[in-house]
Amino acid sequence: MNLEVTTEQAKVLAKAIRAPMWEWHILLGYALAALLLWRILLFFTDSGKRNYQNLKEETLHKKVVKAGYIVIYGILIFMAASGLILHFHEALSLTEEGTHTLKELHELVYNAVLIFVPLHIIGVIIAENREEKGIISEMIHGGER
Repeated sequence: MNLEVTTEQAKVLAKAIRAPMWEWHILLGYALAALLLWRILLFFTDSGKRNYQNLKEETLHKKVVKAGYIVIYGILIFMAASGLILHFHEALSLTEEGTHTLKELHELVYNAVLIFVPLHIIGVIIAENREEKGIISEMIHGGER
């Protein structure tokens, strides 16, 4: 077609192509924030409290798993909060430097999520096939077999 595209035109085109991706990114971020809020509320129910009672009787493995969940919830809360702050940075009067720093942290911490998800899936499959038969069913049905 022998078209010449200037740098500015290329930037505009690239942003137009990426726009739907960012819309989904933002919608999924809102969904993550809502699900985390729901999970925090569920933690204060009887079944939520039961998960972290009697820790002294748990095996070292179970203690590490539960500590891992607390860490990943902290990471996900940071991801949701930082994403919301980035989305509303203008309304919050965040400086350009502050926004850039938070964006870099948001992207860095996302790597922990990328590491956790496959490890979690592998761990659940191993547990299902070893000592915790029915763990996948419990996860799907909310702890009821």
